[in-house]
Amino acid sequence: MDASDLIKTLQSPCKERAVHIWLYADLKAYRLDPTPRRRSELRARFDRIFRRRTGFATLDRLLKRLHANKAELLMVLDHPEIPLHTNGSESDIRCQVTKRAVSGGTRTDTGRDCRDAFLGLAKTCRKLGIAFWDYLGARIGVAGALAIPPLSHLVRSRTQPAGAG
Repeated sequence: MDASDLIKTLQSPCKERAVHIWLYADLKAYRLDPTPRRRSELRARFDRIFRRRTGFATLDRLLKRLHANKAELLMVLDHPEIPLHTNGSESDIRCQVTKRAVSGGTRTDTGRDCRDAFLGLAKTCRKLGIAFWDYLGARIGVAGALAIPPLSHLVRSRTQPAGAG
């Protein structure tokens, strides 16, 4: 559950929801133009918002919980390249959850491990812009298959800065 999910658990209308929205917008803006001054301002603003006590038990518990996760929630201040949401991670497991719901899961640990491995390979291929079946053909040596290097090499080459390595 990420911070936006925690905020959504509060169903009562309050100005704290508006605070969350503009804090999120400010963090998005920071990602585009990170500066040391803006970083320290956002950390201070986070403390002012989430150390506040309102007198409403549910809201105070939520604010305390969010403040306890400050390092994780403000990681973007030290690493502007990371996303502010978990949509990508949730998308990565969606097909596995759907398959489990439809089939009732796998019958053996080996079956689960195979399913997980193939889903992981398929998702990685998709993210790298490689057709999964072309990748499998290259791995098992199908005649006429495209030459595709191991995914670990492709992932590493995409994560290294230009000119490194």
